[in-house]
Amino acid sequence: MGTFSGSGYPLAHLLLFLSFFLAESRVFLSDQHRGNNAYLTRDEHWFNQTLDHFSPTDHRKFRQRFYEFLDYYQVPKGPIFLKICGESACNGIVNDYTSVLAKKFGAAIVSLEHRYYGKSSPFKQLTTNNLRFLSSKQALFDLAVFRQYYQEYLNAKYNISENENPWFVFGVSYSGALSAWFRLKFPHLTCGSLASSAVVLAIYNFTEFDQQVGDSAGAECKSVLQEITNLVDEKLQSDGKSVKKLFGAAKLKNDNDFLYLLADAAAIAYGNPDVLCSPLVDAKKNGSNLLEVYANYVRNYYLGKVGASLESYDQQNLKNITPGENSADRLWWFQVCTEVAYFQVAPKNDTVRSPNINTRYHLDLCKNIFGEGVYPDVETTNIYYGGTRIAGSKIVFTNGSQDPWRHASKQKSSEDLPSYLIKCHNCGHGSDLRGCPQSPLNIEGNAEKCTSPEAVQKVRQQIIQHIDLWLSQCQATGPGDDEPALRMTATLLKSWGKRSVG
Repeated sequence: MGTFSGSGYPLAHLLLFLSFFLAESRVFLSDQHRGNNAYLTRDEHWFNQTLDHFSPTDHRKFRQRFYEFLDYYQVPKGPIFLKICGESACNGIVNDYTSVLAKKFGAAIVSLEHRYYGKSSPFKQLTTNNLRFLSSKQALFDLAVFRQYYQEYLNAKYNISENENPWFVFGVSYSGALSAWFRLKFPHLTCGSLASSAVVLAIYNFTEFDQQVGDSAGAECKSVLQEITNLVDEKLQSDGKSVKKLFGAAKLKNDNDFLYLLADAAAIAYGNPDVLCSPLVDAKKNGSNLLEVYANYVRNYYLGKVGASLESYDQQNLKNITPGENSADRLWWFQVCTEVAYFQVAPKNDTVRSPNINTRYHLDLCKNIFGEGVYPDVETTNIYYGGTRIAGSKIVFTNGSQDPWRHASKQKSSEDLPSYLIKCHNCGHGSDLRGCPQSPLNIEGNAEKCTSPEAVQKVRQQIIQHIDLWLSQCQATGPGDDEPALRMTATLLKSWGKRSVG
């Protein structure tokens, strides 16, 4: 196990993030059967990362995990695709649509684990004080330092001097935001970025999330979900223990934690709306017990097949400072409670989730888990990055039409910041890279299970055109020179309009 440089302190144990919104396939197959493999590689590499990039006097380091996949790399000038890992343990390079792009462009793929998550934690205890170096700002500098390190590392591997490959950055969801922000803050280090379902706008009271859940569910399903919410709220007042037991959630002592679980379980964003809605609508028509039908869905699908963990919703567990299986939940809540909020509160009218999931619930959770003085500085985050008014260039934004998170992304397109909406019945979070549904993993992002594979393919074609253009401009002028790009983009993209996906 790794240690702080010179300190003797062991690094944190493996953090496995089983939260709903980044559920992944946990099928680990041999690399010799890569055609059916969920990962391109799981071979770990390490380098020493700076703990505090903003202190000139703190020289502490920690070991940060990364992966590389070079099977498609065209030595020595092929591009390097930096695939950012987000708020979970990074157990390898996932075999999604990025691998198709790497084949097409002859790219190496590298992936860096986010500080504190997985095996890349500087501390053996996750106290609030020790978490003070956990932020998107520190993570972006991690990426910049790693980018420079890996360029030299790759040159040395192939015994090449002073070679500078073109780089391109990828991310989905929070890591999609990091992808956009990396291009914004370090334009000289990457030729462009793909920001898939990128939550670049920090939002204090995120009522649009619940509203989109209702819209995506459709009128019938939304009405049934609202009826279930009212029934659960009533049952909690009269016999809370039995209703929690019905849903397999007897461990959750806090009623509002239980209500948050039931709201999250409405998994509209992740590509399986019919798994949720069809049984509920049928139950309503047949006069079946709605609570029993929804409870069966939560137990067997959300907590079962999807792999969501009750511990993710248990505030007592979130207070645990000992690294373990569910520590990533505590880490992400720290980022939520300090930087971005995304408080998924119930709207005042026509809510799907319980009105008890309000601002006070979230603020009390932050205080209960991390103590006094922890508060999401949403305004500062948006001033620093720009929110949806981000002023970068060569960033392509993509979103799925059914995804509630798209309301925290950039949906207005411009010449240097193109944005695409993938429209289909089950097009959700990260569908451009992951296909439909998000979990279990679709190898190479296979989109055949999307209700409109053509819609996904159309946006993927646009992504390929932007990557092709921006890489070619980067090789000609360098990553930081945007003026030629702005002059050439419209003309060259039009000429590629009829190209097929290679």
